[in-house]
Amino acid sequence: MRAQAKTCEAIKGVLEEGEEIIENYKDSGALDAGLLAAGQAVEHYEIARYGTLKTWATRLGLKYAATLLDQNLQEEKKTDVLLSKLAEASINAEAA
Repeated sequence: MRAQAKTCEAIKGVLEEGEEIIENYKDSGALDAGLLAAGQAVEHYEIARYGTLKTWATRLGLKYAATLLDQNLQEEKKTDVLLSKLAEASINAEAA
């Protein structure tokens, strides 16, 4: 099938959650922690999707596509680890 753009309702929901966090915590020390958590939700969604697409590409023998998808997957995993470190190092303590 030919690739085509499609709105992702799950990501729209995560973005709406982020907007709610901003509205509810805009004058609070918890704002950064809430936004970081919302950012990680996006990362986790992307990790799940890239992992699935990589597996499908591999099963279909699409080696180049699988390699590119794996690169994206590794970048998302790295970002998730960095966000966790940031949260654990300072953001969550400041929010408390």
